[in-house]
Amino acid sequence: MGATGSKLEKALGDQFPEGERYFGLENFGNTCYCNSVLQISTQKKKTGVIAPKRFVQRVKKENELFRGYMHQRYSHHHPNFAKDAHEFLNFLLNELVDILEKETAKGPAENLSPPEKITNGPHAGLVNGAKKEPLVTWVHKNFQGILTNETRCLRCETVTARDETFLDLSLDIEQNSSITSCLKNFSSTETLNAEDKFFCDKCCSLQEAQKRMKIKKPPHILVIHLKRFKYMEQLGRYKKLSYRVVFPLELKLTNTMEDADCEYSLFAVVVHVGSGPNHGHYVSLVKSHNHWLFFDDENVEMIDESAVQTSFGSAQEYASNTDHGYILFYESLAANNAS
Repeated sequence: MGATGSKLEKALGDQFPEGERYFGLENFGNTCYCNSVLQISTQKKKTGVIAPKRFVQRVKKENELFRGYMHQRYSHHHPNFAKDAHEFLNFLLNELVDILEKETAKGPAENLSPPEKITNGPHAGLVNGAKKEPLVTWVHKNFQGILTNETRCLRCETVTARDETFLDLSLDIEQNSSITSCLKNFSSTETLNAEDKFFCDKCCSLQEAQKRMKIKKPPHILVIHLKRFKYMEQLGRYKKLSYRVVFPLELKLTNTMEDADCEYSLFAVVVHVGSGPNHGHYVSLVKSHNHWLFFDDENVEMIDESAVQTSFGSAQEYASNTDHGYILFYESLAANNAS
């Protein structure tokens, strides 16, 4: 188990939650992108270190994005594949859905249609001319929400709405901003004109229009991905944005189509440590039974809640602190109270 596990047990003492397990994950050559997302264990001991070697090998076999040893991001200009915590999270959720669909599907295997991926996008279409009823798994129930893309023709005022499912929200970020302001920008109104005009079915022609995105159905677990890696045309490569983006412990979603605001509580943060996208490290901050824990591969420590603020980002471009919040996990207070 090592000194780390013993130290954590001593720190929690009698407050160690009954039935809870806090395990570190061994790093197999830059696999922190995986460890930072996958800090789950069902071991008999309370603490310790797990070596998920077979799991990592399976991931690399299933998806070429996670082969090799460098933290590289994919670029259309320079096609290097990424080993990225956000990419891994999406891959993991989709693989889980595939497995769950295959296990619950009925009938001969040869008659089954390929499992439908649940990446962000429009609802399922038609299969063999008939509308496919998607299987609702625990992944859908917990992580999937619905966005409504509204487009208003500025000539006839007709509003066209299209629903899209999402597993996470990828938000553009700005210096000295907050999650609330990023969400507002996400749902801000965009004018479509010039070469971007909208084809209005009622007018039967291209027209100027206004477009906006709103959350129609918020998920139980809201995953927010901060777009900290931006491709710079003048540099010919990706650059990490170390912007300071404040994220609250309690979040109110106001850009929804529901009457009341949706309230969420922060329970985990995946942090990218490093000054650039190609070389760095991923760690996790996880809240469990009112205690905040710091997961750094095989090391697990208890931290103070105020330590979460150190991963907001830097107010200046060049700063000594390179720990930046990258993926935020919020749990619906309504869903938590209901459970």
